[in-house]
Amino acid sequence: MRVTQSKGTVGLWVAGLGLFALLGSRTVVLTAQTPVVYVAPIEGMIDLGLAPFVQRVLNEATQDGAAAVIIEINTFGGRVDAAVLIRDALLNARVPTVAFINKRAISAGALISLAAEKIAIANGGTIGAATPVQMGQPGAPAQPVEEKTVSYVRKEFRSTAEARKRPPLIAEAMVDADVEIPGLIEKGKLLTLTTEEALKHKVADFRAETLESVLEQLGLAGAQARHVSPNWAEGLVRFLTHPVVSSLLMTVGMLGIFLEIRTPGFGLPGALGIASLALFFWGHWLVQLAGWEELLLVASGFVLLVLEIFVIPGFGLAGVLGIVALLAGLGLSLIGGGATWGFVAIAMGRVMISVLLALAASLLLLRFLPRLPFGRQLILGTGLAAGEGYASAPDSDNQWLGKNGSAFSPLRPAGIAVIDGERVDVVSDGEFIDAGMPVIVTRVDGNRIVVRRHRASTEGS
Repeated sequence: MRVTQSKGTVGLWVAGLGLFALLGSRTVVLTAQTPVVYVAPIEGMIDLGLAPFVQRVLNEATQDGAAAVIIEINTFGGRVDAAVLIRDALLNARVPTVAFINKRAISAGALISLAAEKIAIANGGTIGAATPVQMGQPGAPAQPVEEKTVSYVRKEFRSTAEARKRPPLIAEAMVDADVEIPGLIEKGKLLTLTTEEALKHKVADFRAETLESVLEQLGLAGAQARHVSPNWAEGLVRFLTHPVVSSLLMTVGMLGIFLEIRTPGFGLPGALGIASLALFFWGHWLVQLAGWEELLLVASGFVLLVLEIFVIPGFGLAGVLGIVALLAGLGLSLIGGGATWGFVAIAMGRVMISVLLALAASLLLLRFLPRLPFGRQLILGTGLAAGEGYASAPDSDNQWLGKNGSAFSPLRPAGIAVIDGERVDVVSDGEFIDAGMPVIVTRVDGNRIVVRRHRASTEGS
């Protein structure tokens, strides 16, 4: 009995030692692993497409247990709302973040740098000059914004500096020229720090010329640097959300829809319009500007306009609500977080310009397309004569062909006309006709009696 217990005790000790050795060897393997550092560039103009890229890098680094994420910055700035999104992502990151300024972090780039836990700056580097401006007409210089916008951006810089234990007054002086710091910046000038000044005033943490130098001073010498760049989808989003491209997509999208509404059937204009608007909303959806609310507003606007044109006579509440919903849906899709009333006005102006351009282009195309060589190929030129067995209009409607009358209600384009003392449902030939104006029946298409303004009667009166 004692022998058996002794053998069991020895067996337990042997098993315990084996398990301890296995755990010890596993610990050695884990501690011997090379740390991984993610490196992401921010270069050129800062736009809304950069925010999803930075967020993706932070998410991947967190999931992989990376030792740090290094944002290598060389930019003159860009959109404030894009910088705010990136700033929020860095402040909420669950992985250590480092901004490597190589060589400049101007304007929006300065806000992103201040949001990182540590800042490394290369020799000859600069950080600051972050006063917000708004773009004017093409070719014109940028214009200063109102005080409300400056105040908002100044507080964003201050709160970011406070969160990272950096001098808040220096951060404010980068935005507002009214902030004065004795011995550093006088009133009336914006603050931009050089490498030496940034290190002296505790804005930057250390100097580094290369990525290897940054890793060494972080205590991560020999770490595996995993360079990450925007993928094709993120590059496409940056292209689609560019102000010029997004305005063009809005214009082409509404032009296609307007042409499709004015022509029977469903063809190329409608498909092109839907595709353009889909690209517009897809790009702005991914950068968190457009959502279901904006999509529903735009769809409701188009539905109300269709009802106003084809169902409800005249132009009233439905048409007004349709235009408001359309402008609001598209305008809200251009506005990011922290937007001021000035930026909202600019966004709505872009939408209104796109709508007006689409309306003007649709009227020109509907008027002149049949006269162009390629336009004739899109229009049926063969007549289907009644003598050949084709008949679509009721005989009772053919009696109005060529007769004169007057518009009883506004024709927008559908409405009611009085012809030979009778009220007749008619449709104008592509123009709006006010009530009381003389009209003449030009053709009868199926159940539609088409009229146009009688120019001779108008000139004679």
